[in-house]
Amino acid sequence: MAYGHKPVLLDECLTALSIKPDGVYLDGTLGRAGHSLEIVRRLTTGRLIGVDRDEAALEAARERLAPYMDRVTLVHSNFERLGEILAELNLNGVDGMLFDLGVSSPQLDDAERGFSYMHDAPLDMRMDRTSDLTAREVVNGWSYEELRRILFDYGEERYAPAIASAICRRREEREIETTLELAEIIRGAMPAKALREKQHPAKRSFQAIRIAVNGELDVLPPMLRAAADGLNPGGRLAVISFHSLEDRIVKRTMQELATGCTCPPEFPVCVCGKKPKMKLITRKPVVSGPAELTYNPRARSAKLRVAEKI
Repeated sequence: MAYGHKPVLLDECLTALSIKPDGVYLDGTLGRAGHSLEIVRRLTTGRLIGVDRDEAALEAARERLAPYMDRVTLVHSNFERLGEILAELNLNGVDGMLFDLGVSSPQLDDAERGFSYMHDAPLDMRMDRTSDLTAREVVNGWSYEELRRILFDYGEERYAPAIASAICRRREEREIETTLELAEIIRGAMPAKALREKQHPAKRSFQAIRIAVNGELDVLPPMLRAAADGLNPGGRLAVISFHSLEDRIVKRTMQELATGCTCPPEFPVCVCGKKPKMKLITRKPVVSGPAELTYNPRARSAKLRVAEKI
């Protein structure tokens, strides 16, 4: 199996996690197992927990991590169940957690998964193929207002009203079935100046629908709080985001975990009793340098934030 380039911000992640050979580490978005492979190579008596909601990713990871499976546990689940996963594995705490929030390349490259606007496929976009909600249901069943909202909020698409209207008009004639059919509807709803932009006209809309199908933003705050609870003192939490909305959620939640007290500023003393759980290791996000960008353009939008359990 060919695995291609190094995963995004690999060296920065390994430094951030400060890996101990006897430590326990969790990769909550296993994907191609690129990060996990380098983590497990640094372990002796330690353990790696690899979590992914995509069974195909788990199978690929099992092959890639085969030489190290004596120190690896793979879990088919969503990281939103983080607290339950740790409990089921009888883990009282781990020494580091990594979450790469980007969609893995195999998912994008597998045309039949319906993530790509470059290949024709049924509208699917499920990361976990056992889930019920698909892109077809979103596109054909959600109201104009819901479509406009997700296109604007999740895709930051300034032509969201026009695109949502075009989708609604087309589906009145017949159901929208495939990715290229949807991409063409989106293209037709956009003005000429938008079509002259470098990126594909359907990119932001497909991103928005994918986020909606998989509930990607809703699960972040509870997952980050569960991660803080599941870390040992001194354990590190590293999160890579690729979308400005994701990064804002990660930044805000980490800041809340590092602040503790939620009393209004005008209160003379704290009455909530909440204490900080984390300290911020990165005040500003870590981004890829010129060397990485030469061989991995996908890293251009990647941002890494790191916090440590107090």
